[in-house]
Amino acid sequence: MSDRLLFPASIIGSMPRPDFVKDLIADDCPYSEEEHERFMSAAIRSVVAMQEAAGLDVVSDGEWRRKSYIGVIAELAHGFELSTNPADGRPWTIVVDKLSPKQPGFIAKEVAFLKTLTDRQIKATLPAPALLGERMWDAEASSKAYPTREEFVRDCIPILRREVELLRDEGVSIIQVDDPHLCLFVNPEVRAGYENPDQAADFAVDMDNQLVAGFDDVQLAVHLCRRSGARVRGEAKFYGSFDPIMPQLRRLSVGHVTMEFTTPGSGEMSVLRELPKDVDIGLGCVSCLPGEVDSVETIVGRVEQALKYVAPERITLNPECGFAPGSAAAVSIDEVYTKLKNETTAAIQLREKYS
Repeated sequence: MSDRLLFPASIIGSMPRPDFVKDLIADDCPYSEEEHERFMSAAIRSVVAMQEAAGLDVVSDGEWRRKSYIGVIAELAHGFELSTNPADGRPWTIVVDKLSPKQPGFIAKEVAFLKTLTDRQIKATLPAPALLGERMWDAEASSKAYPTREEFVRDCIPILRREVELLRDEGVSIIQVDDPHLCLFVNPEVRAGYENPDQAADFAVDMDNQLVAGFDDVQLAVHLCRRSGARVRGEAKFYGSFDPIMPQLRRLSVGHVTMEFTTPGSGEMSVLRELPKDVDIGLGCVSCLPGEVDSVETIVGRVEQALKYVAPERITLNPECGFAPGSAAAVSIDEVYTKLKNETTAAIQLREKYS
């Protein structure tokens, strides 16, 4: 058995944002650049300390410097404008011009600061290219710059690859690609809306693989998000077993895949045995739903269900999703602390039993 730590306890990425952090990332933030940096640095120190106090082995900065987990691309590249989604009236960042580098290293700077605060493993996250195409390309507003969604997606890859390169050079422990778009294809209703759903899922995987190709000296992961995380119950269109996308998951060129299993309708964990033996699993075994705090026993039980199909050294414990899927998400940070403490206690119990 490997000498590395069994059952490391991790997070997915984002942490709940207190109101004053939401004010700091607001478009109308009233503070000077110097004040903003002082306040934000102090805030991130606190959320890292919280994660360490909870006992996590892998930490993040909570993604608190970002307005959203996909909107960070607009920090890395020119070519976007903030609009309003006509479907729901929410703010909407869309591509309107050819992409060009803007702030290479924006995410790498998050890691540089984190390294001054902790000796734990550090995770940094990037949005998947096909996800950006799904969310940020509009047939009317974007077509002058990019006639097709696929052309835009392909142009995102050099921008994101540069960030992967800088993150690697900064010494990050784990680079995670967040890909809820690929996970759409678990559901028959969603698949029915595509002329060729397997081809669309293959494209998403191809783009992820192009993003990480050649980076063999850093741990690479893909997070398969069902978008249930810190939202409300009942998003049934994202339910479904992983079976329909297992052919695609087997083609991912990463050594770690996170998969969510606490959401009702997620299917059987038996699909885990279909992944390549050299791929580790980030097991979504802690609910992110507000008001739902899993007991240590429940978390241990979920992990032991997975152990029927994969070896202990392949499993990392983590919550289902990030805890702040949007800057406006209202999630109790104290409740999250309790969830994470239960996760790490479960990891310790599993370590003692299976080491």
